[in-house]
Amino acid sequence: MSKVSYDNSSNHFFQSLKNSVDSYFATNQFKKTGNWKLYHKTIVLLTAAVSIYLSLLFLHLPAAWGIFFSGLFGIVLASIGFNVMHDACHGSYSEKKWLNETLGYSLNFLGGNTFIWKFKHNILHHTYTNVDGMDDDIAKSPLMRQCVSQKWVPAHRFQHLYVLFFYAISSFAWVFLLDFNKYFKKKIQNTPLQKMNKKEHIVFWISKLLYVLIYILIPAAMVGWQTWAIGFITMHVVLGITLAIVFQLAHVVEHTEFVKADSISDKTIEMSWAEHEIRSTADFAINNKIVSWYTGGLNFQVEHHLFPKISHVHYPAISKIVEEKCKEFDLPYHRFSTTRAAIMSHFRLLKELGKRPAA
Repeated sequence: MSKVSYDNSSNHFFQSLKNSVDSYFATNQFKKTGNWKLYHKTIVLLTAAVSIYLSLLFLHLPAAWGIFFSGLFGIVLASIGFNVMHDACHGSYSEKKWLNETLGYSLNFLGGNTFIWKFKHNILHHTYTNVDGMDDDIAKSPLMRQCVSQKWVPAHRFQHLYVLFFYAISSFAWVFLLDFNKYFKKKIQNTPLQKMNKKEHIVFWISKLLYVLIYILIPAAMVGWQTWAIGFITMHVVLGITLAIVFQLAHVVEHTEFVKADSISDKTIEMSWAEHEIRSTADFAINNKIVSWYTGGLNFQVEHHLFPKISHVHYPAISKIVEEKCKEFDLPYHRFSTTRAAIMSHFRLLKELGKRPAA
């Protein structure tokens, strides 16, 4: 597939917005990277993850408590991904490149691969948000229809009912199938994957083997295969659903816009990149401090897509500037007041997309 570009000839909105955001940081003498709030959160989350892991191995918990802590482990791992890994892989965690790279490998600890994720997320998703055929987050599937340009099949009539099952197994598929598929095919959808150097190949295989050792072999040897299997499945179900729901609420909801890559005239989207991000992205529950803390500011998804190299700890302040500029330039600013409202919108959209298109 040929490259899709944007018409940035009229980019007044983003230039005005960027100037205002830069002025905010200059006036307050803030760095755009993380601060003590993020560092404290990192310590809390990493300590919690290690503590839960060791507790599951050594405390010989009753079955109910073992299942509970396995689910809690999945919740904590997801938050490490939202907070530590996400900022680090975008280079916004710290001004120190080595620290961003080091903490970015927390994704490998979760079972993924930093190199592949950066290309899939930082480049494809952030450049071609909701562009069907380019954005792997809305990749076509015979069992999921996420935008009107994707082919309808009869099974889609029930996708709003069975989609939770696929979310539940999504992290398992990501760790054991999708990464390997991208690694061996050397492409994501129709886009060639950036060439991996020797170091990245070594990191890929060593981290995958370490995942098997840490999450499968050691626990199974310590608690037995049956107990391990129940805990492992519980952890992945919770992890998968949590990751999928949070990321889906950012783009696959009502009112956000989608574009089909093959239908774009001359392969140029007739608006600026920033305007496209505004139209294809939504915020949710921005006044809920617990949600903001847990999701690493991913509920401020509009702000994140416009300024991915700014740490999420600054998004609450930036959101006020973004909202004002959207009003000034007569652009939509998609926002759901609560997480529940965003979830309901997501499932309503899936139900609507599951209906047979008019002939």
